[in-house]
Amino acid sequence: MARTQKPSPASNGGELRIIGGDWRSRKLRFPEAGGVRPTPARTRETLFNWLTHHLPGSRCLDLFAGSGALGIEALSRGAGPTTFVDHTPALAQALRSNLRLLKSENGEVACQAVDTYLAQPPAKPVDILFMDPPFRQGWLEKLLPMIADNGWVKPGSWVYVEHESEMQPPTAPANWTLHRQKTAGQVTYCLFRVKESAD
Repeated sequence: MARTQKPSPASNGGELRIIGGDWRSRKLRFPEAGGVRPTPARTRETLFNWLTHHLPGSRCLDLFAGSGALGIEALSRGAGPTTFVDHTPALAQALRSNLRLLKSENGEVACQAVDTYLAQPPAKPVDILFMDPPFRQGWLEKLLPMIADNGWVKPGSWVYVEHESEMQPPTAPANWTLHRQKTAGQVTYCLFRVKESAD
C-alpha cells in the first residue's frame, strides 16, 4: 500500500500473508519498488471486521494498491469485481501475477497514476473504495473531492483511507460521515459512509 521512508528490508522484495477468507494463510511475493508498505495484518483484520457484512459481491477499488493487500483480502472474503490501481509497472505486473496465481476471476489491474485514473467518471460507482496513499504529499486533499465529484461512489458506499497520525483528519465531502476511526502507531485509519446528498 502506501510508500514510507523505509522500504522492505528484503532485497528481493516483500511478502504478504492473506489473513482471512478463501485464501487465508496464502503468502504472496511483491517487488521492492517505491518502498511499499502493506497495510499490517492487525489493521486489515480490524477493517474487514468493520466491513464483514458489506463485502460479499461488492464492487471494490484499491487505489495506490502497492502489494494489493487490501483488494486481495477483499477478494478472498467474497468481494465482487475489484480493480487495483498503481502507477509502478513492477508492482502492477506482480499484482497481475498474484491474481493469476490465486486463480482470481474478479481482479483487474490498471497501471496508471491514481489522479489520472480518477479524472474520468467510472462505468459504475464502487461499493467499497480503499485508499492508502503515500504520506505527506497532500493526496487525500486532492483526491477525496475527485472521488465524490466524478461519481466513483454512491449513497451507501464505503470509503477507507489511511493517513499519518500527526495529520489532521482529512476534510471529507459533505455527504460522507465518519463511521469508524482508529490510530495504530504512526498511522490513522478511517472508514467513511456515503449518505444521500443534502439538497
